[in-house]
Amino acid sequence: MSEHRRKAPQPQGGGRAAARRAAQQPAGRRTDASRRATSVSPSEANDDESSYGGRAEARRAAQRGGGGGRRRGGGDSSSHEGRGRGREGTGKKRFIDYPRAGKYGFRRWVPSWRLVSGLCLGFLGLMMGAAGIAYALVVPPEVKDLATAQNNVYYWADDTQMVATGGSVNRQSLDYAQIPESMRNAVISAENKSFETDRGIDPMGIARAFYNMARGGDTQGGSTITQQYVKNSMLTQDQTLSRKVKELFITLKVGETVGKNEVMEGYLNVSYYGRGASGLQAAARAYYDKDANELNESECAFLATLLKGASYYDPAGAPDVDPVNATPEKNRKRAEERWSWILDEQVKDGRLSAAKRAEFAKFPEPVTPRKDAKLGGQTGYLVDLATKYFLAHNEEGVTEKELARGGYEIHTTFEKKKVDELEKSINEVLKAKIDPEKRPDKDTHVEFGGASVDTQTGAIVATYGGRDATEHYTNNADATGAQVGSTFKPFVLAAAMQYGKRNPELGKEQSEAERTAVSPKSTYNGDNKLKIHNYDGSVWLNDDGKEWLQTNDGDKDYGDIDLRYAMQESANSPFVQLGMDVGTDKVKQAAMAAGLRDDNYMADSSVPSFSIGTSSPSAIRMAGSYATFATSGKQREPFSVTEVKHKGEVIFQHKTETQPAFPSVIADNVTDVLKNVVENGTGTPAQIPGRDVAGKTGTTDGNKSAWFVGYTPQLSTAVSMFRMDDDETKKNRPFLEMYGTGGEKSIHGASFPAQIWHDYMTEAVKGTKVVRFPKPEPYGDTLFGGGAVSPSPTPSPTPSPSESSEEPDPPSPTPSSASPTPSETCAPLDWECRNNEDGGTTNGNNGNNNGGATDGSTDGGTDTGTSEGGTDTGTTEGTTEGTTEGEGNDRGGIFGGG
Repeated sequence: MSEHRRKAPQPQGGGRAAARRAAQQPAGRRTDASRRATSVSPSEANDDESSYGGRAEARRAAQRGGGGGRRRGGGDSSSHEGRGRGREGTGKKRFIDYPRAGKYGFRRWVPSWRLVSGLCLGFLGLMMGAAGIAYALVVPPEVKDLATAQNNVYYWADDTQMVATGGSVNRQSLDYAQIPESMRNAVISAENKSFETDRGIDPMGIARAFYNMARGGDTQGGSTITQQYVKNSMLTQDQTLSRKVKELFITLKVGETVGKNEVMEGYLNVSYYGRGASGLQAAARAYYDKDANELNESECAFLATLLKGASYYDPAGAPDVDPVNATPEKNRKRAEERWSWILDEQVKDGRLSAAKRAEFAKFPEPVTPRKDAKLGGQTGYLVDLATKYFLAHNEEGVTEKELARGGYEIHTTFEKKKVDELEKSINEVLKAKIDPEKRPDKDTHVEFGGASVDTQTGAIVATYGGRDATEHYTNNADATGAQVGSTFKPFVLAAAMQYGKRNPELGKEQSEAERTAVSPKSTYNGDNKLKIHNYDGSVWLNDDGKEWLQTNDGDKDYGDIDLRYAMQESANSPFVQLGMDVGTDKVKQAAMAAGLRDDNYMADSSVPSFSIGTSSPSAIRMAGSYATFATSGKQREPFSVTEVKHKGEVIFQHKTETQPAFPSVIADNVTDVLKNVVENGTGTPAQIPGRDVAGKTGTTDGNKSAWFVGYTPQLSTAVSMFRMDDDETKKNRPFLEMYGTGGEKSIHGASFPAQIWHDYMTEAVKGTKVVRFPKPEPYGDTLFGGGAVSPSPTPSPTPSPSESSEEPDPPSPTPSSASPTPSETCAPLDWECRNNEDGGTTNGNNGNNNGGATDGSTDGGTDTGTSEGGTDTGTTEGTTEGTTEGEGNDRGGIFGGG
């Protein structure tokens, strides 16, 4: 037979094939083979098999040889017999046949279905046994030991107790009978429709939750009410496998051993509803100022909404938790949608009639958030700041809900003496000058804010948030929307020194790369109604294609003046044009490097007015950013918590981190310029005898806010003043003008804010070491901008005080320099006395009164008002009220000077 038609090799094992081959052999050999097959054990193979190395080798040889025996003339029958015995040997079978006998190649390592199914059944049996044992042994923890809130204790910086609050203060458990049926129905329809029939775990609910999430739709959530009750009252909020396993077993046990009424009662009593309210009764009081049994179906539906996450469903918002997604607007939208959905679900479930549902077309508006009585005065603001800081910075992941359970010791940076002094200084102004009964259209809605920061660490040592945290809920030390005006100008100067002026003669890319550092001695055009240009010389046009004409306060023309003097008088034109030459984007970078944030309170930096304070950062941020100049360019984040303990263990500890914001030579030059503002300019009311003080005044459009921000080497403080409608439920409350407030023609940074700053800081630094600011080294090139004329042989008519003097320089002589200062002859808040109407002011207040100088020099008593309040809108209108008759140029334009 040809090779091509030869049959495939037959199996070379034992069995029938081997018997047939043996039958074909001679009788003698068959007998011998038969005898060997029956009498020789597998371990006693013939000598001719020894080369195969036993049964396994015989099998491998058989595979290799195939039908080779026949090709060699029949081969050796004994080999076939050996292989037969190897395949059907009489050895003992293994209990677990793995690797599998009789299989070759990869099949040898593939487990059989019997092995797989056996292992699965065995594993399942073990798991069921373990689960049974665990279920039998598990004992649900006592709710009263883990869910009952304790007090959180807040401490002053000296570790004396400030207040104990939170936890049990705002919890009152209800019996099941006291819980409104409408609340139970709302929660069941919203959270767990099968609650009354399930055993604590709802597999269908979990599957439905996954399905709805996959579709992107709304979901009830996979957890049952029993699971949430167990998690909230008996376990931590950790998202770990061990906690999930514990939750499963405890839930099953609770579902079998605890009645549904008790579970519902416990769930509603331990759940967190926001606003510090744990439990339904506290929530009813916090949101509707009524007891739980007085709630209607609509109000219950809203409170059930909060169980999904109070921080994202409270219409008041929670920007401290999530400033992007937890705004009042977004929260309200979410809350109204879910509230309506819960009512509709109750109708579907037969728990609310359609007619009753139709009665609730309007969202049940909650009351404005209120503070606990213990948190009155400034305490509530301080606790609020410390709480927000800890929740935002702790690495343990402590949530608002967990903090509300209590048991935390929170050590703050606040110094009681300084807090009291700041509040006292503001209250003195309020008492002496603000009279709502006498001037109801001028003195109502007056607000102050303040913050004081340790320059060396960033610790917030004092704040003023408002008259009382239980009555005025907005913390005025935090961002209020009050624009900072000319207190922003130091960032423009710092940017000019740091990044340099662009060269208009070069191309865009080259001008960005080849900048010239600007010296504070540089000269700029200080004229009123100055046409503002881009850095390349083209006229800047707004969105309407109109030119920009920058005005100064009182429409005053200064001519060509150096930046040092421009800062002293708070002239607007030079800094607006300087910002354009450097780039307003660079001004923004400098402000952020100093400590401001690029958030909702940072204004549009693409317009010229950005350089003169259209942004509205908080008093805390302004104090912290000026502290960067005080420390020669070292920026440290303001903070309010040093350490937090829980059950005696430290879980948070602040670590001061120092970032280089500016080279020391730049920061020290900015400080020297601001020091001159206090010694000779608009900030003179802030002078503290024997101390180095640097600072800047700020007043905004329409006289709607006024600031003074200043610092000594050790302490930086910001004080703001504004008028705003007291109704905090209104959206986008407008700021009100302050013309006539406190009996003043207008309010500037040099008036009430500077006086408050002075009174507070005088006490705050009393007894501390006298430290001088560093001596500034010359820096940058003396440039000319804004159309300023090149230098002439004649000296500047407005000499600046020495920039290298380490001690305070004496002010330039004035006609009244030999007379006592107003602080020596006038009552603390007697502004009429300080105005010195017969001979011009001597303390920087309120205008060129009868005989006051009008040429921009220090002779004759120039006032703070003459350089504040300049416009940034480019309009040609300007108020000149008071420029005659000695009244002072108080009424400035938009976002103007000091």
